[in-house]
Amino acid sequence: MDRSLYLDMPEGEVVTKCLSAKVGISVIERLPEGGVRLVCASMAGADIMRRKLRSRLLKGDVTRTALRPAGPIW
Repeated sequence: MDRSLYLDMPEGEVVTKCLSAKVGISVIERLPEGGVRLVCASMAGADIMRRKLRSRLLKGDVTRTALRPAGPIW
């Protein structure tokens, strides 16, 4: 099981749903084609959000942008 979910929702709505379900967010990032990648703080939290947002999960391959620089920053 994975802690990350790819959702077809605006970032603010995802944060609101996580707060109402009392699920901790580790990382949230916008996807280039729309939607967000949500990484929950726990596996249990990810399970809860998968069940609650089943209809909003993205299917298939998802393209992401790099969160960290490709090379060293010094």
